[in-house]
Amino acid sequence: MTIRIHDHFDGGNIEVVKADSADDIRLKIRPDAGDEHMQWFFFQLCDARDVDCTMVIENAGKVSYPDGFENYQAVVSSDLENWFRTDTDFDGKLLVIRHRPESDVVYVAYFAPYSLREHQQLIASSLEHSRVRAETLCTTPDGHAHTLLTIGEPETGRKKVWIIARQHPGETMAEWWVEGFLGRLLDPEDAVARELLEQAVVYLVPNMCIDGGVRGHLRTNAHGRNLNREWAKPCPEKSPEVYYTRQKMQETGVDFAFDVHGDEGLPYNFIAGAEGTPSWNDHKQRQLDDFKALLAGITPDFQTAHGYEVDAPGSADMKKNTDYMAETFDCLAMTLEMPFKDTADTPVPEIGWSPGRCRDLGRACLEAMYRWLAH
Repeated sequence: MTIRIHDHFDGGNIEVVKADSADDIRLKIRPDAGDEHMQWFFFQLCDARDVDCTMVIENAGKVSYPDGFENYQAVVSSDLENWFRTDTDFDGKLLVIRHRPESDVVYVAYFAPYSLREHQQLIASSLEHSRVRAETLCTTPDGHAHTLLTIGEPETGRKKVWIIARQHPGETMAEWWVEGFLGRLLDPEDAVARELLEQAVVYLVPNMCIDGGVRGHLRTNAHGRNLNREWAKPCPEKSPEVYYTRQKMQETGVDFAFDVHGDEGLPYNFIAGAEGTPSWNDHKQRQLDDFKALLAGITPDFQTAHGYEVDAPGSADMKKNTDYMAETFDCLAMTLEMPFKDTADTPVPEIGWSPGRCRDLGRACLEAMYRWLAH
């Protein structure tokens, strides 16, 4: 019996060391461009129906965030729509994934992928709504359209809400979140969405790093640039995605900024603020605390007890989007982080944190934004 493994498709990433025995398939993750980061994997397992397969990722201990594989389970799908978790172990060096396929072809991934085609469909379906406009901010290094969606009318008095997602391409949960947020925002029967668009115009970049997503990267674009370290001095050639997004932000102004990510290690949904910025004060702290409290009151999947260590005063990194936005535009700017694993407080073991739960959190965040802006 010959088992075959493929990754030559949108978002694919794996190297086959050997696959001549189902019980000892040996694999490696390919590094991102620039060779600084790696962790994302996504591959096709073929011709192994009803066979117990053991897949060993040999360089798992050398990835960017090894603790991301602790208490983690890989996701599997036979139709690229429904994803579930499978038995996975990590000893600090090797990631061992065990699965018995019920189909001749299955897909194995770090998290449920969000493909270029899905991204394009998201934009196309959004443009069916009369309140949505699309603008190509630039062409990416690999030749893709870097798209901004504008929802609502930028009239005098309306707040400018900026949302960007997936600066790190392997954090696909961010675009699943966008799908839920945008679906609710464009629902004409949703009173909260209608009222939000009476108060604000929403500027939304669904995928900041399309090239990295197609290439199967974890954190970088085609030139090996981590886009969330480019905001202070973006380069129009090496990081045009940030350069032209930032240029548009300066044209529109920003009253509220939300950067959507995924975190490899922590099994929680949480928000990181801009506490280390020079102008941070009690008023800004109250704004941040109020928003987090609102969101926690809307969905049990969000919590405020766990997250990153708060930056010390004056220690902000202006190369990061949230710190740059908060200081440049004197606005509430936040980073939302979602897990690659399950949520520790509200677990759903069969699926873990999933596309559907990302979409639900996107809808919940819309309500929190509406309440915060109204307040």
